[in-house]
Amino acid sequence: MKKWVYLFHELDEVEKYVGGNWDDVRGLLGGKGANLAEMTRLGVPVPPGFTVTTEACNAYLKAGGKFPEGLWEQMMAALAEVEKLTGKKFGGTENPLLVSCRSGAKFSMPGMMDTVLNIGLNDETAQAMIRLTNNPRFVYDAYRRLVQMFGSVVLGIPDEAFEEVLDEFKRARGAKADTDLTAEDLKELTEEFKKVVRKQKGFDFPTDPYEQLRLATEAVFKSWNGKRAVDYRRATGIPDDLGTAVNIVTMVFGNMGWDSGTGVAFTRDPSTGEKKLYGEYLLNAQGEDVVAGIRNTEKIENLAKQLPEAYQQFLEICEKLERHYRDMQDVEFTIERGRLWMLQTRNGKRTARAAVKIAVDMVNEGLITKEEAVLRVSPEQVDTLLHPQFDPKVIQEAKKEGRLFATGVNASPGAAVGQVYFDADTAERMAKEFKQDVIMVRPFTKPDDVHGMLAAKGILTSEGGATSHAAVVARQFGVPCVVGASSIQIDLDKRLMSANGVVVREGEWISLDGGTGEVFLGKLPMTAPSLEEQRDLMTLLEWADEICARPGIRKGPEGFPTTGLQVWANADYPKDARRARAYGAKGIGLCRTEHMFFEPERLPIVQRMILAKTSEERKQALDELLPFQRSDFEGLFEAMDGYPVIIRLIDPPLHEFLPSEKELQEQIITKRLQNLADYVLGKGESKDIAELEKILVAVEAMHESNPMMGLRGVRLSIVMPEIVEMQVRAIFEAAANVTLRGIKAKPEVMIPLTGHINELKWIQPRLEEIAKQVMKEKGVEFPYKFGTMIEVPRAAVTAGEIAQIAEFFSFGTNDLTQMTFGYSRDDAERSFLVKYVELGVLPKNPFQTLDREGVGRLMKMAIEEGRKTRPDLEVGICGEHGGDPSSIEFCHLVGNNYVSCSPFRVPVARLAAAHAALKHAAK
Repeated sequence: MKKWVYLFHELDEVEKYVGGNWDDVRGLLGGKGANLAEMTRLGVPVPPGFTVTTEACNAYLKAGGKFPEGLWEQMMAALAEVEKLTGKKFGGTENPLLVSCRSGAKFSMPGMMDTVLNIGLNDETAQAMIRLTNNPRFVYDAYRRLVQMFGSVVLGIPDEAFEEVLDEFKRARGAKADTDLTAEDLKELTEEFKKVVRKQKGFDFPTDPYEQLRLATEAVFKSWNGKRAVDYRRATGIPDDLGTAVNIVTMVFGNMGWDSGTGVAFTRDPSTGEKKLYGEYLLNAQGEDVVAGIRNTEKIENLAKQLPEAYQQFLEICEKLERHYRDMQDVEFTIERGRLWMLQTRNGKRTARAAVKIAVDMVNEGLITKEEAVLRVSPEQVDTLLHPQFDPKVIQEAKKEGRLFATGVNASPGAAVGQVYFDADTAERMAKEFKQDVIMVRPFTKPDDVHGMLAAKGILTSEGGATSHAAVVARQFGVPCVVGASSIQIDLDKRLMSANGVVVREGEWISLDGGTGEVFLGKLPMTAPSLEEQRDLMTLLEWADEICARPGIRKGPEGFPTTGLQVWANADYPKDARRARAYGAKGIGLCRTEHMFFEPERLPIVQRMILAKTSEERKQALDELLPFQRSDFEGLFEAMDGYPVIIRLIDPPLHEFLPSEKELQEQIITKRLQNLADYVLGKGESKDIAELEKILVAVEAMHESNPMMGLRGVRLSIVMPEIVEMQVRAIFEAAANVTLRGIKAKPEVMIPLTGHINELKWIQPRLEEIAKQVMKEKGVEFPYKFGTMIEVPRAAVTAGEIAQIAEFFSFGTNDLTQMTFGYSRDDAERSFLVKYVELGVLPKNPFQTLDREGVGRLMKMAIEEGRKTRPDLEVGICGEHGGDPSSIEFCHLVGNNYVSCSPFRVPVARLAAAHAALKHAAK
């Protein structure tokens, strides 16, 4: 019969079953179960217990909520083993065994699924516990928690039903904290909680320990498909078919008195990455009190004074676990009457800043390799590090103006400015439907709030600590967060909060700094952080570049690159190119020359060129433009000294440089009204009006039903070659001038929108002739290339022909995606694309993440056919996809030489390129 249940000491058996792979052990036992078994094997004090596998969960869900054959019997056999190990009896009236039932999926999902503590308590076992411990207060505290958790988690009763009773109970007895309640109070409270169950469900709280265990196990299985778990998986890309394991663990109690306690800690600071223990604990409390953030906690280092022996042992275990797992650990522990028990260890969630520091430090400490360090930081985390911050001067000024509203615990760094909303549903709705920047404010968050947290720019809570639910989730998703701002009073009914006499109502603006824990009234301006100042990140990215530059890391057919991807940048101006180079770009993959035409002093000349009646008039205007273009290109070549610069010749239709038809008609009417008196007196229309009418006639003549597929790109170059002839002369004169000054210019001229080889055959030789002519005139030579942008599906399909002429291909994936799908990007994103992704019609927005099956297949075909003709064909991508990690991985696989993206995405792309190289390294 299939084995559904493993005791913690049966890890060898698990490894044998899955074939020895630790990833598969985690897949079967879940992360929590695997680590409890591993800690047991390491000799760390773990309470005895067993794990019900993820296979059992999947079988239960597949059978429509029915235990698979043999599961319950195996759980009973494992429970009997735990009874032997502990010398206690489940449901016994002399020395009762109590257990917890905890979820544990393969990938950590903090607070996303369900836990029930103190299973096995009823009126009889409670009396036995009182006789054993001589501590009725502890027993009734445990009992009322069981009724509350069981009611909420297993029976689906809203938390508020219990919280209202508890709050009223404390008020009536003048108790500030739960710890102020006496044994009698807690006994009475337990009965009150049982009444809540009866009232809400119409039946009594189940007192049979075995029924409690069975129902709790089922609740954990079902929680895998609960809304908050599903939302979390969507946000993190965790597959739906993994299932969760269930861990049944002997209860140890931190609420047995002041020599007992419970806590959560990280072996390094999860906010900064600093190598020091970071955590919090409560004496005389159970674990949920710390994690839920309902009581204010003590810093972990204070435990050294209160329970020194347990603290010393805890330090040694933390050191041992970090060295064993070779990563920062997030641990949970309980001290029962001075004795330490470890309840969990897992790789700790951390901020982007901490992830980078820990990865670099661990390489320097000899714990991990450079390759492991690079893989431990995600491209998204690098992106977070480049997020806006508040300038210290702005903060200083805001404090002087009295705008500091409150301070709390700095739980997740970064600056956020937004409008305040007090519940998750409203926060999500305002962000999604009304496109507002939202700050979600709650007393404390629960797993049910995750959808609002993900939609928010920032999170603020009045309760909880650095390891509370809000803090852990915010850190994982890079959302700036401040927790435990205890001076804030939140009135959820009136939809407002107040602190120190100042009121902030729903919809009003606040600014919060997750790095300092400060909250300010109103909107503060934000600044982009400097990459150069982030030394650890620079080090990590240098390692990423080293990995990509390794010969032999890729293998493929002739012409296929043997190193990883280079990262180039899209830059239209010298300042962009300088930034790109500072961020680590190894070339310019796209310079859009038409952007230079929009400069105020140039636009009138461009318009004169467009309106020219003869070729001579047009050439005269172009001669005026040439020095401007040449100067722009010189700046680019200087900034990228030694690196290639791809300059795309004019691409958009000419009407884009002229005012719109509607705009011109409005200007003409306005001028006529202004000159009405002159017109009545018979003076005729002014010169201004005549000029505007001339432009209007030209705009009307240029009207196209579908400009994107009209006279633009190479088509425009063939119909009006003077424009690109001027551009090529400007490029090569600039390259010659800087070469004579000792700068290494490497121009690459890109002809856009080619669809047929004959287009290139017509235009490219003319342009190459100009290039040779300029070099002869200047008496200088330098390397150069002519190539094309693959944006039209026909060009991809006939790439073998096109490569006879083009020396490089650059995929313009924005237009290639539009033409392959038949979507107009602007219209699609505005009207139906979001809906398509929500409904699962499309897995992702194809303009953000490359469509591998359609657009990707065209790319793969083009590269393979192109390299058959020209084995040394250089291939890149310069659409927005060049900065998207999934698209970068695809470019690595199909044999691109480089990806090109916005300068601000270059650090992200460098890491993503290294990830792709390591993930798919040639064997």
